[in-house]
Amino acid sequence: MHVKTASIVVAVFAAAQTSALPKAEQPTQHYFQNAELGPRPQFLVTDMDEGWLKDRLSACSDMVARPTKFSIGHRGGACLQFPEETRESVEAGTRMGAGILECDVAFTSDRELVCRHDQCDLHTTTNIVATDLNAKCTTPFTPARNGTGATAQCCTSDITLAEFKSLCGKMDGYNASATTPEDFLHGTPAWRTDLYATCGTVLSHKEFLELVDAHGRDFTTELKQPRVPMPFDGDYTQERYAQQVIEEYRAAGIDPSRVWLQSFSFADVAYWLQADPAFGAQAVLLDESGDTPESFPGAVANLSFYKDAGVQIVAPPLPYLVALGEGDEYIPSDYATTANALGLKILTWSLERSGPLAQAAAADDYYYSTIANGTHKDGDMYRLVDVLARQVGVLGIFSDWSATVTYYANCFGFF
Repeated sequence: MHVKTASIVVAVFAAAQTSALPKAEQPTQHYFQNAELGPRPQFLVTDMDEGWLKDRLSACSDMVARPTKFSIGHRGGACLQFPEETRESVEAGTRMGAGILECDVAFTSDRELVCRHDQCDLHTTTNIVATDLNAKCTTPFTPARNGTGATAQCCTSDITLAEFKSLCGKMDGYNASATTPEDFLHGTPAWRTDLYATCGTVLSHKEFLELVDAHGRDFTTELKQPRVPMPFDGDYTQERYAQQVIEEYRAAGIDPSRVWLQSFSFADVAYWLQADPAFGAQAVLLDESGDTPESFPGAVANLSFYKDAGVQIVAPPLPYLVALGEGDEYIPSDYATTANALGLKILTWSLERSGPLAQAAAADDYYYSTIANGTHKDGDMYRLVDVLARQVGVLGIFSDWSATVTYYANCFGFF
C-alpha cells in the first residue's frame, strides 16, 4: 500500500517510446518540521455524519501539523497519486507527515536490494515493457489478439541493479487489451491519477535508507517473498536475503530502534529474532492468514503461538481488526481483542487503497469487507481510523496518502 519536492525528475513518458533520461544530482535533504496536509483531510471531515467526532476533527482544521510515527507511508506514503516505491512517493509521504516510511524489498539478478512491492511487478509498475529490457523479462510483452489479453511478467531478478535504475516508475496498472508495449503501460484506476507519473525515480534499498535518514524519519522494510526458487543462483538463500537487509541498515549506521522490519513469513521474523535481536525486537509479522470466514478463527488462534515464539508486533489488514456492532457502528473484532489480551502490539494496512468508499463497499472491497454494510461514504474513513486508534489501540496505520492519518493523529495527539 509524488510531489517533486526534493528531487528533480527530467525524464518523461514519450508517446511512442518511454525511456529514462539521465537524472540530475539530488539536492541536499533536510528535516521537515511541519507536515503539509493539503485539502483531502478536510474533504473527508466535511463528508462525515454530524456528531462529536466530526466536531473534534473540524476543530483541528487550522492546526499546524507535525510528523508522527502513527502515520506510516505505505509504499512511500503517496501512492494514491504518485508511482509507488519511488523517490517521489517517499518525498511526498515525508512532506505529508509520515513518521515511518516503507520500502518493500526484492532482489535483482546481481543480488542487490531494490524497492518493489512484488518481485515480479515491473511490467505493471514501470515502463520496462516499452524498453529494450523487455527481452529480459521472464515473460516478455505479448499483445492482445483473438480474444486473449495482453500479457507480460517482468521480475527484478531478471535484470541487474544498473538496469533497474534505468527504468521509470509509473502508476500500478496495465491495459489488458493493448496491442503495443506503449498501450500496455496504461490502466491506472480512474480514482488515481497519472498527473505525477512522468517518470518516477526507482530506488535501491540503500538509496531509500539514505533518503529517509536525511529527513530524520524512521524506516520499515518489508522482505517480499521470492517469486523464484530459492536458493537463487546457487547459494543465495532466504536467510542470506533476510540478513542482507540488516547488513544494509548496519552499514548505513542506522540504529535498530528506528527500524521496523516486516515479513509475511514467520520464518523470516523468527530468523531476525534469533540472528539479530536488536533488529528482531521490532520485527513485524504481517498476517493475511484469515482472509475467509473459515480461516479467520485459525488466524485468531495463531496469535498465541506468535506471542509464545517471541513476536512482539503483528500487522493484519484493516478488516481483521474491525466488525459491525449495533447500528452499524464499527467495533473491535475478535482478532483485535485477542491480540490486545495477549499483549501483542498492532500495526495495520492499508488506508486510502480502496477508491471512493461508496463504490468500495458496494464492490465488497477487501479492506472494508467486514464493515461494508456500515460504510456509505468517504467520510466514514475517519470513523474507521478513530476505532483503530482509540479502541483497538494500533501503534500506527499504513496509508497510501499519508496526510489522512497524519491529520487525525495530530488532532488526537498520537505521536
